[in-house]
Amino acid sequence: MKLLIKNCTVLTMAKKGEMLENAYVAIEDGNIVQVGQGESDTGWVADRVIDGAGVVCMPGLVNTHTHAAMSLLRSYADDLPLMEWLQEKIWPLEAKLTTDHVYNGTKLAALEMIKSGTTCFADQYFFMSDVGKAVEEAGMRAVLARGMIGLNQNADLALAESEEFITEWNGAAKGRITAVMGPHAPYTCPPPYMEKVLKLAEKLNVGIHIHLAETKSEVNQIRDEYQKTPIELVSDQGVLDFPTIAAHCVHLTDSDIDILKAKNVGVAHNPESNMKLASGIAPINKLLQAGINVGIGTDGAASNNNLDMIEEMRSAALLQKVATEDPTVMDAYQVLQMATVGGAKVLNLDDKIGTVEVGKRADLILIDLNKPHLQPKHKVYANIVYAAIASDVDTVIVDGEVVMESREVKTLDEAEVIEGANSAVKELVD
Repeated sequence: MKLLIKNCTVLTMAKKGEMLENAYVAIEDGNIVQVGQGESDTGWVADRVIDGAGVVCMPGLVNTHTHAAMSLLRSYADDLPLMEWLQEKIWPLEAKLTTDHVYNGTKLAALEMIKSGTTCFADQYFFMSDVGKAVEEAGMRAVLARGMIGLNQNADLALAESEEFITEWNGAAKGRITAVMGPHAPYTCPPPYMEKVLKLAEKLNVGIHIHLAETKSEVNQIRDEYQKTPIELVSDQGVLDFPTIAAHCVHLTDSDIDILKAKNVGVAHNPESNMKLASGIAPINKLLQAGINVGIGTDGAASNNNLDMIEEMRSAALLQKVATEDPTVMDAYQVLQMATVGGAKVLNLDDKIGTVEVGKRADLILIDLNKPHLQPKHKVYANIVYAAIASDVDTVIVDGEVVMESREVKTLDEAEVIEGANSAVKELVD
């Protein structure tokens, strides 16, 4: 199909501050084939035209770390520290989850993400084939990992399920799904188990999605057991020799930062979850100054409590400013980069998405600027980071397919998804 978006403002994210007024984006077979100002080439005729008057067209937002099905646990266990939250509330309830619960929870998360402008997300959970089915139906792009904990009786089963999932789903949904390995963290995956994980990752030629240095208690535990920081431990184990998505990275030494840079690790920053669980403030400004790829994630809705990347961008910017007592840190454009092309780099997808450029896949969102809180338009990208809200996202396109238009999601029945999620929760909690 040939799709043309015309009369819009294009925020390309390809060059700092590049914004094209009265512009167009031409899409064919899911690829961006033309970007320019004025009229598209006269020899190219679209099958469908979207009039973008009054809207900004930009890359879709990339959520670099979440646990989608945990949308079912939203507001279930609030106001607790991480380990108590996990061990006494979350893990016991997760032990009761079924494939149906995870499928319905993931569809609820996908609906929420689409309606707030996220086109791609990285997920680590279990029953991942059901997550894959939900992603495929929603029309989203995703990097999926079967979460693995090496300390329980299901440790070897998790390895077997990971291999089965990756074999079946890597490259599925017309290439929109990437499958990777998901060891939970160094404190739940001891060295003998991590060795098995890495052997399987090498066999399947895939990357790693892991939680690292999220809390002081984790860092202290790893130091007590191994006389190393979590970053030093996984680096020495060879984890970081694989393409790695490192979630959180809150408590880092200068040496840790040097390792992350040397190993080209992508960091998924989750400011709101880290604030809510009082895990600490990640040194994002130092990571960016070191040249490390940093994206933004929401973490799961059980510790956030939403999957709104626009809100997460604003939190990321304000948190770094107050932590450093420097208002120039993390300017609006840099934060928008982190949520788009930066996120794509963290997920190793920047050859496909993250910018509005010829040759990229058409993962795009249209934001309606005709709102009082988005006027006047001194700096459009600053308005998006500091003033926009999720409902300003009018249209979402993934892989050249329109998945939401005029706030109506085309791929999912909203009422049906909500009913399915509530039924799943009632069954789970009862």
